Amino acid sequence: MVDFTEASLDPDDVLILLAGDLVLDAEEPDHWLSGIAPAVRAAHVSIGHLEVPHTRRGKELIGDVPAAPAAPEHLDALARCGFTALTLGGNHIADWGGEGIEDTRERLDRLGIEHTGAGATLAEARRSAWLECRGKRIAVLSYNCVGPEAGWASAERPGCNYLRIATADGSPVAPAAPLAHVTEEALRQLREDVAAVRADADVVVVALHKGIVHTPAKLAPYERPLAAAAVAAGADIVVGHHAHLLRGIEMVNGRPVFHGLGNACVVTHALSPGQDHPARAAWVARRRKLFGFEPDPRYTLAPFHPDAVHGALGVVILHADGRRSTGVVPLWVEPPGRPLCVDDERAEAAIEYLDWITREAGMPALRWRRASTFLWLCDPLHER
Repeated sequence: MVDFTEASLDPDDVLILLAGDLVLDAEEPDHWLSGIAPAVRAAHVSIGHLEVPHTRRGKELIGDVPAAPAAPEHLDALARCGFTALTLGGNHIADWGGEGIEDTRERLDRLGIEHTGAGATLAEARRSAWLECRGKRIAVLSYNCVGPEAGWASAERPGCNYLRIATADGSPVAPAAPLAHVTEEALRQLREDVAAVRADADVVVVALHKGIVHTPAKLAPYERPLAAAAVAAGADIVVGHHAHLLRGIEMVNGRPVFHGLGNACVVTHALSPGQDHPARAAWVARRRKLFGFEPDPRYTLAPFHPDAVHGALGVVILHADGRRSTGVVPLWVEPPGRPLCVDDERAEAAIEYLDWITREAGMPALRWRRASTFLWLCDPLHER
């Protein structure tokens, strides 16, 4: 059981929990979520990132390595797990076209899970999600920063919301492209979107699907400037995902930036060796050469970099007196892919890993302290 009240929360405090990537195309989704569900349910607000469409319809998108769609009923497990909202602005949500997005959004609506970041048009994909808790109004915005451009929404085309990042060689935006710097177009859109919700929101959360996959610690050149731009525009919390590994944490003008929360719960058959899908089989082989690692064979449903055993759920506490606290619930992923909230040497290993990747990426070190059985809080030693 995860009990955040041990952290000396006041009755009017609001605890926001942030989760990274969620992929549930393996059967028995409640089982795979059961290791993080106690923390998700214990929070007042829980926001995760849904990677793939949940549909039995649609035509496979050509242009990137397409993800397998998950069963629509697997979304029900996310509701039972306790998720309040899901961001959809990622590189796989359009892999099965407008039908996949439509089926996913409609089922989330029926389940009462708020969502943002994908839609039948760009205007719909840009629309923020709104949450209310203990008198606080929370606006959530979701963006895909890594492409592929074929999955981006337009005035006429279903897809995801996006921020255009310029490539170093002028090539189209794609997850494997050399993504280099934030464009003026992206900055303008970010400012407009945050301004549209800022006046009515007590808290603005900006979710960015960004970064370099399967590579420990390293941040792409655009990542820190983009996060800083989000804070400058008025964001209170910036949360990243996509890399399938944890990334460092920094404070920017007193606002927390989780550069990447890795895998919250990713269990899929689509990445394992022995694929009968040509594009996915080619990616499994190519990934070994590109990133230089061999997945642990025990992790058949989560064949990621060995460092991906370390995980974390982000935590931001809005105190009634106006203070804000930042921290994590450490995770450990057990074979073949189930994440667990941990409070032993595996938690300490996750905190040590977070400390290392933060410093390795050139960000100021943080001071970590245990606040309750599963919750660790951090304070900046030096603030950007």
